[in-house]
Amino acid sequence: MSIFRRPDYQSDTTQFINQLKVTKPELESQQLAGRALLWDKKVDRKIWSEYRDGQVEQKPYVYQTNAD
Repeated sequence: MSIFRRPDYQSDTTQFINQLKVTKPELESQQLAGRALLWDKKVDRKIWSEYRDGQVEQKPYVYQTNAD
């Protein structure tokens, strides 16, 4: 055992989360379902490449008008 090892400390937040997981075991599956609803999407690479190709390049200074 290392002399620099600290005792097994858990912050109040970690203790709260662990207690919450014990009292509500379905919480993690609900979180994963919510994440899948908003974030875990299949990406269509062809559509994204067409989107990028269709973008107009921004001027270096966007507020500059064409003073030709």
